[in-house]
Amino acid sequence: MSKIAYDPTKDKFAAWIRRSRFLRTLFFRILDLFFLRSWYVRSAMRRTFRRGFSSRKSWQILDAGSGFGQYDRFMLKAFPNARIHAIDIKDDYLDDCRYYFQKDIEAGRIQFRNADLVTDDLQAESYDLALCVDVLEHIEEDVKVMGNIKDALKPGGLFIMHSPSHYSEEDAGDEDFFVDEHARAGYSKEELGEKLEKAGLEPVSLHYSYGKWGHRAWVMLIKIPMLWFTRFGMYTLLWLPFYYLLTLLPGVFMMWLDCRKNNERGTGILGISRRPE
Repeated sequence: MSKIAYDPTKDKFAAWIRRSRFLRTLFFRILDLFFLRSWYVRSAMRRTFRRGFSSRKSWQILDAGSGFGQYDRFMLKAFPNARIHAIDIKDDYLDDCRYYFQKDIEAGRIQFRNADLVTDDLQAESYDLALCVDVLEHIEEDVKVMGNIKDALKPGGLFIMHSPSHYSEEDAGDEDFFVDEHARAGYSKEELGEKLEKAGLEPVSLHYSYGKWGHRAWVMLIKIPMLWFTRFGMYTLLWLPFYYLLTLLPGVFMMWLDCRKNNERGTGILGISRRPE
């Protein structure tokens, strides 16, 4: 069984782009292009904005597990009235984000702090929307985190999350598994809906991402290169441009198809829920 050590690979990229705003911006654009979950999350955010948040003077957002900050960059550019509170447990990632977003921090549009989603106070009834992308699968006490996020939302506030689905484990089979840092393989629609309700949230929409076409694109554009990075390290960069010269356009077309289908199954899941009024 071959596992991808995803976090060490991310840390290597973080070190490369640490003090270069140009490289970090380029990195964000690459993430937005290559990762289908970003397509789904950004689309869900835009729909939410159009359906009620665009008229608000200020849109208070909790980014629960901000990571590199790529979704913060998107929200700051796409939603002029957004005010973001981004939290993570990695101090080095937070310091990098403070450097990159310095002007937005000074303008009062975003702040970064170290916080644990399980144990720390998330400021009750403070946010119109909470975002949590590919974080919950890493946390054993996921229902507690969902409950903490619910408490942080204002009544009627929305929670948008993305995670691997339970189909990701079935797809891996006996030969390989994508990430070795997960507390669970993922969620089914039924399990995720039950856990959201147990946490006090009302499910609004549960949708499988990475269906047939999206998964094929993921294997082509992400899985194979990441396995190379795991096995061969940064030497992979020597042949990666030639590989993407052949695979990028077909992969992007497959992701476009995936976003336009109502997938009956998929290796990712996008959930939107609401705190009751």
